[in-house]
Amino acid sequence: MSDKANLPRGPFRIGDRVQLTGPKGRLNTITLEAGGSFGTHRGELKHDDIIGQLEGSVIKNHNGIEYLALRPLLTDFVLSMPRGANIIYPKDSALIVTMGDIFPGARVVEAGVGSGGLSMYLLRAIGPTGRLDSFERRSEFAEIAKANAVSQLGYEPKNWQIHIGDLQQRLSEVVATHEADRVVLDMLAPWECVEEAAEALVPGGLIIGYVATVTQLSRFTEAVKVSGHFAEPEAFETLFRTWHLQGLAVRPDHRMIGHTGFLVTARRLAPGTVLPRFKGKQKPEFNDEDLTAWNPDHLGERAVSDKKLRKTVRNATSSAQARLDQDKPAQPDSKK
Repeated sequence: MSDKANLPRGPFRIGDRVQLTGPKGRLNTITLEAGGSFGTHRGELKHDDIIGQLEGSVIKNHNGIEYLALRPLLTDFVLSMPRGANIIYPKDSALIVTMGDIFPGARVVEAGVGSGGLSMYLLRAIGPTGRLDSFERRSEFAEIAKANAVSQLGYEPKNWQIHIGDLQQRLSEVVATHEADRVVLDMLAPWECVEEAAEALVPGGLIIGYVATVTQLSRFTEAVKVSGHFAEPEAFETLFRTWHLQGLAVRPDHRMIGHTGFLVTARRLAPGTVLPRFKGKQKPEFNDEDLTAWNPDHLGERAVSDKKLRKTVRNATSSAQARLDQDKPAQPDSKK
């Protein structure tokens, strides 16, 4: 399979995902099939009328209703792909890539994988010369994430490995001491993995935590400080608001994507280094009773039913197979 065949450009082909913008700006995403059709109450749009057209073309259905056809951006795909677990929103993935300084050729560790949204952004950032090692406790989530990546990329990335199990137990088996450039922790209790992350990181490397609540934020930052392996951590979040653009009515939209999660970053110190107290008065420490409210059992985790997982695995795998089938040579007709 050539790299050129997988580039998201050129005429639409069978197996491509296409984002259709129809009347009133409504979006629908379809996967092109020979002889397929996209039907609504406004009429039927033939897939064959889209196949072979260039991106940005306007296609009419049999009733003359017009649709703008484009390939979905990665952001579009992440927000609409099959999910086994909650995703990291694109706005937070962008911050992780930039504030985490993810660079081409980097060796990156990720825990957990979820549905693969962040993994695809990391793969783009590290390029073909980098390596991504992801750790996921649930095999179903790993299967969904892998299928989503294949569906989006059109091939199986050879520089990405998903390891089933706890990062605490398996990281040293996969990544040698001081071999990782970045460790990204998207998990319920990232403070449990601070020591293992420090062991894997190169001096000057970054630990990056993604947490949802203030209690998790506090617990993780304190664990990073107490470990003695990192410089002072920094924490931040981002709010995303679009704008209404119509004539002179230019104003912020009424709705926005507000809080989704906090990001924490800290640099790995050289082994044996003792960080000076650059800041002034130290705040009181927490005690053991305070910690009980921050244990994973108390924070709560939304369970995903086995039935929903099986359905999501089927959807993701079907989409991935359609993408891979694009470049398979056509089979000769045995009846001829």
